[in-house]
Amino acid sequence: MKVKTILVSQPEPKAENSPYFDLIDNQRVKIDFVPFIHVEGLNSKEIRVQKIDLHNYSAIILTSRNAVDHYFRVAEEMRFKVPDTMKYFCQSEAVAYYLQKYVVFRKRKIYVGKRLFKDLIPLIKKYKDESFLLPSSDKLKPSVPALLDELKIKWKQATFYRTVISDLSELENVFYDILVFFSPSGIDSLFHNFPNYKQNDTRIAVFGDTTVKAAENKGLRVDIAAPKPKTPSMTMALEKYIREANSKK
Repeated sequence: MKVKTILVSQPEPKAENSPYFDLIDNQRVKIDFVPFIHVEGLNSKEIRVQKIDLHNYSAIILTSRNAVDHYFRVAEEMRFKVPDTMKYFCQSEAVAYYLQKYVVFRKRKIYVGKRLFKDLIPLIKKYKDESFLLPSSDKLKPSVPALLDELKIKWKQATFYRTVISDLSELENVFYDILVFFSPSGIDSLFHNFPNYKQNDTRIAVFGDTTVKAAENKGLRVDIAAPKPKTPSMTMALEKYIREANSKK
């Protein structure tokens, strides 16, 4: 079946050069962006309940742009002036680049992993004497604390923001050729909003092994999966599938 419409379960990209917009132009498909989940920050009182005093930490582990935003938001709410000596351990270049929204790179000590959390471990290991804070969501992967515990360092995880299911009632009678998911939470949101959802001819595209498992556990048929060696990004995987599907007579 040909592909004409796609629903991406994330906010619309802000960058004008997003590959999604190239996909729209090159493949002549309609793409809508609707976040199936959204993030809500915890207030300073909720952070203090977790026995967190920002003064006690000399290094911050940042796994996402959300973690960056909410760490500095909480710091401002608590009237905590982040010291120039603070060390930042960023999971990826994208996170480190985003950190520039709050700090001047040349004046800070910033350490950057390649992409996965495990890539950060050798860098963290070099600074065992630091006190590490890991600001995260309420959906932290179990592998993250396990890796940090193995290092036998002084560290603390705190929930700075939570993942909340969005209201998708407006989509109840809207149908797409492809639904695109990036996390198990997105899959959860689909079935929370539509408990009796039936896939039928809709193609399901997922990013990451954990999302594949979440989809399959719900009885969904995964038609498009990324990353793969030849399609490392979701847009590349979608383009490959659309070319093949739309070329069939």
